[in-house]
Amino acid sequence: MEVSYKKLWKILIDKDMKKKDLQAAAGISWASVTKLSKGETVSMEVLMKVCKTLNCDIGDIMELIPTKDNETT
Repeated sequence: MEVSYKKLWKILIDKDMKKKDLQAAAGISWASVTKLSKGETVSMEVLMKVCKTLNCDIGDIMELIPTKDNETT
């Protein structure tokens, strides 16, 4: 499975926030923001800080996308 954070970037646009604003407000490292930008996995702690900062649920900022390897035929 792959992780998509497209929902997170849409929320940031809607709130007129930049990635650096999220990083500062959530108290997460720049390395974590970079991982989010690349669609890589981050710790649950990072996701919880982002959700708390944006006052949203985890499903509002990310989704899991099945890959061909995970599909059953």
